[in-house]
Amino acid sequence: MASNFEITIDKTSDGFGLKLTGDFDATSAYELIYAIKKLPEKARRLDIYTNGLKNINPFGLDVFHRCIKFSGINSAKIVFNGKYALLLSDPRFASEQSFLAKA
Repeated sequence: MASNFEITIDKTSDGFGLKLTGDFDATSAYELIYAIKKLPEKARRLDIYTNGLKNINPFGLDVFHRCIKFSGINSAKIVFNGKYALLLSDPRFASEQSFLAKA
């Protein structure tokens, strides 16, 4: 469990911004899904900022991709931003290795 993972949520003009910091593992994936589900459904856009992530665990990515698929969340309104945007948004880019942020 990544004890240093945090999600900061800010209201934007057309939805919400979620800033992710720390290490992303399976528990972090569940926390992110839960945070998204708690937001009002009427939000038109959810921006998820990934620049604050340090380590991304492949199993955490797998959990996130599977959960988002079956969660009932409208993934079309989610926009990933930052250096790990592609990795979190598309399961094809998740591999068997751990992804480390460059300092």
